[in-house]
Amino acid sequence: MTGKYVIGVDFGTESGRVLLVDVNTGEELATHVTPYDNGVMDEFLPNGTRLETDWALQDPRDYLNVMYKSVPEVIRLSSVDPEHIIGIGIDFTSSTILPIDKEGMPLCLDFKWEDNPHSWVKLWKHHAAQQEADDFTRIAQEREKPFISRYGGKISSEWMFPKILQILREAPEVYEATDLFIEACDWLTYQLTDHLSRSSNTCGYKGFWSKADGYPDESYLTAVDPRLEGILDTKMRGSVQLIGEKAGLLTEEMAERLGLVPGTAVAVGIIDAHASVPAVGAVHPGQMVMALGTSTCHMLITDREESVEGVCGLVEDGIIPGYYSYETGQVAVGDSFAWYVDQATPEYVVEEAKEKEISIHELLEKKASTFKPGQSGLVALDWWNGNRSVLVDAYLSGLLVGLTLSTKPEEIYRALLESTAFGTRKIIENFTDVGVDVKEIFATGGLPQRNQLLMQIYADVTNREIKIADSNQTTALGAAMYASVAAGKENGGYDTITEAADHMAKVKETTFVPIPENVERYNKLYEIYVELHDYFGRSRSPIMHNLKRMKKI
Repeated sequence: MTGKYVIGVDFGTESGRVLLVDVNTGEELATHVTPYDNGVMDEFLPNGTRLETDWALQDPRDYLNVMYKSVPEVIRLSSVDPEHIIGIGIDFTSSTILPIDKEGMPLCLDFKWEDNPHSWVKLWKHHAAQQEADDFTRIAQEREKPFISRYGGKISSEWMFPKILQILREAPEVYEATDLFIEACDWLTYQLTDHLSRSSNTCGYKGFWSKADGYPDESYLTAVDPRLEGILDTKMRGSVQLIGEKAGLLTEEMAERLGLVPGTAVAVGIIDAHASVPAVGAVHPGQMVMALGTSTCHMLITDREESVEGVCGLVEDGIIPGYYSYETGQVAVGDSFAWYVDQATPEYVVEEAKEKEISIHELLEKKASTFKPGQSGLVALDWWNGNRSVLVDAYLSGLLVGLTLSTKPEEIYRALLESTAFGTRKIIENFTDVGVDVKEIFATGGLPQRNQLLMQIYADVTNREIKIADSNQTTALGAAMYASVAAGKENGGYDTITEAADHMAKVKETTFVPIPENVERYNKLYEIYVELHDYFGRSRSPIMHNLKRMKKI
């Protein structure tokens, strides 16, 4: 093989996957997945130390194992000469942060700190920093800080600074021992290149940074907590590089470990869901991409800047250079379906699935597809792990209304599917209400590939055609596309991500088109959803807040 190739590394919640791609055609030559040995640590550390409610940690050694195992394997499987691999790109769940020492090593790998939960990686779905997020929000609102409008008016517990502040407040000794707080994707590019840089993508969406203004002024940070004084010049130092740029060149040591050539271009890292945007060719204004998995991230490309309630971020050049890019999201989508299957499905359904030699999800989907919208008399709120958009409230929880003694498992399952579509419609209307168009919708991730009923429900609820990514590794493909831009045209890649999308992006020919009868029925059901949404999420949110607090007593 004498063409040019790039590697995309996608770090998910439970595993990492590596994809090797032809630069000229987007053909996927080889892929390999490495599960994390320690996975998500939400109850105990590896040594048995118990974690509190709403914690979610990971082991950074799992990330390196992905690189060491899967990169050489895709090279072996593809038979591609490493000399022809021109770049490597990384995408990562975010905001996933870790404290590192002066040698760039995670504190949790030092026996001195391994028993302290705050020394480990805080995964994106670590929600134990809600109080800290509330404090950042309150001070920003009191001081009328303009930057908060880019985040819909609220700071999320999932983001970098709330997690840092939690460490400062609960483990000041870990804070003092930390040389740098860093996003996991930036830590990995640091390991690959021995060059410290921070991604404009992660800093913009999860770290209060903007291309125009940089980080908020220090007076704001110290108003939240005086001990944050100096953090921007010390523990948050490092130049911010724009997405699509080259973070550095692969070192000789890492090249030997990975089976690549020293000097291979390493792209600036990107948030996992965001990498799927160019992978489906959504590089123009009005195109929204839904990355559906355990959670959902919505990315919308626009040519205008508007204040929109509950967005997770509005970043200039954030995903596609030359445009503004909004991010919103739902915290539990596939996770909520999995919860029902794993924890609440009756035994007779489990046995029926075994007899038919299909998964429980497949059985429930098949049964649920026989119902018309609203026929079950059920409606649910999609807050089983809190609400990211538009309410930005981790204290909210799930709700199912309309249960009777005749309610069947497949009806509940369908109501859960519908609730996630209603949540997405609420997000879309939040944009269109302020004049930001949503002209096209693309769906990526495992769910669109597997669950046709879910995608038809989304088309019917949103009254929009849904286009599906034609790759099982869309985010890894996107990371590889950014690698082709980091390498540049002179090395066989591309000068812009738009050019890369013209050659490498993929969508299926088959789409999901709204069914008029279903659209009409869902419009009525959606009115009920919105009423419940505003009642429990706005006017009477203390109901769910108080229940959540009681769990911690």
